[in-house]
Amino acid sequence: MSFEINQIYEKLGIEKDVCQFGRKVEESLIPRFRKFEETAEFNQLKVLQAMQKNRVSEACFQYASGYGYNDLGRDTLEAVYASAFHTESALVRPQITCGTHALALALAANLRPGDELLSPVGKPYDTLEEVIGIRESKGSLAEYGITYSQVELLEDGSFDYSAIRNAIHERTKLVTIQRSKGYQTRPSYSVGKIGELISFIKGIKPDVICMVDNCYGEFVETAEPSDVGADMIVGSLIKNPGGGLAPIGGYIAGRENLIENCAYRLTAPGLGKEVGASLGVMQSFYQGFFLAPTVVCSALKGAVFAANIYEKLGFSVIPNGTESRHDIIQAVELGTPEGVIAFCKGIQSAAPVDSYVSPEPWAMPGYDSDVIMAAGAFVQGSSIELSADGPIKPPYAVYFQGGLTWPHAKLGILKSLQSLINAGVISGDVLLK
Repeated sequence: MSFEINQIYEKLGIEKDVCQFGRKVEESLIPRFRKFEETAEFNQLKVLQAMQKNRVSEACFQYASGYGYNDLGRDTLEAVYASAFHTESALVRPQITCGTHALALALAANLRPGDELLSPVGKPYDTLEEVIGIRESKGSLAEYGITYSQVELLEDGSFDYSAIRNAIHERTKLVTIQRSKGYQTRPSYSVGKIGELISFIKGIKPDVICMVDNCYGEFVETAEPSDVGADMIVGSLIKNPGGGLAPIGGYIAGRENLIENCAYRLTAPGLGKEVGASLGVMQSFYQGFFLAPTVVCSALKGAVFAANIYEKLGFSVIPNGTESRHDIIQAVELGTPEGVIAFCKGIQSAAPVDSYVSPEPWAMPGYDSDVIMAAGAFVQGSSIELSADGPIKPPYAVYFQGGLTWPHAKLGILKSLQSLINAGVISGDVLLK
């Protein structure tokens, strides 16, 4: 590392021992980083091919307002998503406010009173509990007479196929599979594992709808769940597929009849995909999707760097430093509230926006405990940008993700480590062992 780079790290508050420790870890990961770059190259070409196939033009970036009839940019972008994810159709809209909204939309659009929703991967992400009605909430699926059941994972985080078979019955209409771990310490699932689960479920009940919550997983592998039998995949544009440029939005891609149902639910019966103006965001949506594979590559480098840094310091990390990656999230069990808070303060201090702000735990809507979030981002809440968060409850794990560039992701991890040392959670002496 050059003298000039060392100097600027020092000005950013990183001590020499922390820099040296990080540099040794980084050097050991060069072969792993090359694999991520190969995946990014494949996915970049896949996205480019989808854009060329659907004749993306400058006219697609024009402003559309009002009803949005004949919005060329909107309609073409949805064709691009469908082509890239190998689905019949897609709904990609700024009117979808977040990932939870996209999931709630897909569920409500395709479930009817008397149907049952099944999660074969245990408890869903916290914000879906009120959507489903696990925790009572206005407008939940439970209020509309839709029941819910879940099958717990086995102790090693694998699927309990026997229990899943027993849970599927005549009223099971839709199965929801969460790819990423959420605020749990289970594994995130590979596309291959998801495909095996879908094949098993379809073997029991061929007409059941299999939906995958694809948040944090897009472009991590060369295939998506839609390539292995998923009827719908759902995600947020301020995560992976927005490439850090999309200011809002979500997507649902899948079978044409299911996406049509989603469009009618998003707008109104009889209107569907025909309305919903893009309001000038199309260039950001297109350009973000184009950049997404390389942005995800940077985030993956940051996640693996974090795993190796903290594993070497004796912390439990999920996935560990050598496991294959299936999403961009890195969990680190710090064991104390102070550890989680110090980690997040370090990430915040590395941000380009609001770096001077000190994050604190608070009662965020949709969660059952206080949550701390570090996200000094260009887009509020964008977790493809450098960010970290976690609930203040045992096992006191923090969830790190994002980084639009590898140098920024690297800085964030070094700042988190420096913050833990400054707070006395970690002794600086351990870096010298």
